[in-house]
Amino acid sequence: MSKVSLITGSSRGIGRSLAVMLGRDGGRIVVNYKQNEELAGEVVKEVEGAGGSAIAVQADIEDPAAIDRLFDAAKQEYGRLDYYVSNAAASSFKKVEDLQAHHLDRSYAMNVRAFVLGAQRAVRLMSGGGRIVALSSYGSIRVFPTYGNLGAAKAALEAWVRYMAVEWAHLGINVNAVNGGIIDSDSSDFYYGVEGMPPFEGVRPKIPKRRKGTVKEVADVVAFLLSDASEYVTGQTIVVDGGLSLVSPPFYADASAPLALEDADEG
Repeated sequence: MSKVSLITGSSRGIGRSLAVMLGRDGGRIVVNYKQNEELAGEVVKEVEGAGGSAIAVQADIEDPAAIDRLFDAAKQEYGRLDYYVSNAAASSFKKVEDLQAHHLDRSYAMNVRAFVLGAQRAVRLMSGGGRIVALSSYGSIRVFPTYGNLGAAKAALEAWVRYMAVEWAHLGINVNAVNGGIIDSDSSDFYYGVEGMPPFEGVRPKIPKRRKGTVKEVADVVAFLLSDASEYVTGQTIVVDGGLSLVSPPFYADASAPLALEDADEG
């Protein structure tokens, strides 16, 4: 039987890549978007072209009532849910001293509350077991300029993953997170465009893989956590960052011979 997936924020980026990937397996996808109906429609067509089926549902998941409408639409269309992927995210990039109450409220509503409320609704539709995956980011375990509001929210999200995994394991529901590093996406471009931010090119040599990750590489890991192959994996956060979180000053990239690491020959 083909699987039914609900992916928040799936009109672009990682969510879009994952939706199309699951469509190739005949999956039935609930594509969620906030504003861009045209992009969401393109994803539906891509999923259908890949061999699956899909519906697009507008819902601003900062609003609990909109979350209910989103899951009501999934129930009405497909009657059940196998996979819930919490992918949508938003925050303000400011120094801690510059954050105001509405910045904190929005980050919590979008990144934490929406995930918890969505997971509660998802579980009710997973009568035969299922998978829940939350998209996190490397700011949950490391500190970067202006990233405190989002990083703290993602750290809370990873904690919720652990609690849910234990409470719902007996229902056959696995709950995990994927923590992405610097991924080649609109979000990454926006972050590195913040005034005063050091350019990415200064970061590149400090990443062991020497490049940004791709949205497909993150989606591949999410797809693994949704698959039968991950049956005994729950409550975990898998880091997909090209080794970035492993390194710290003094950096190999700043060392000289004989300590500096050479890039692989491209020829």
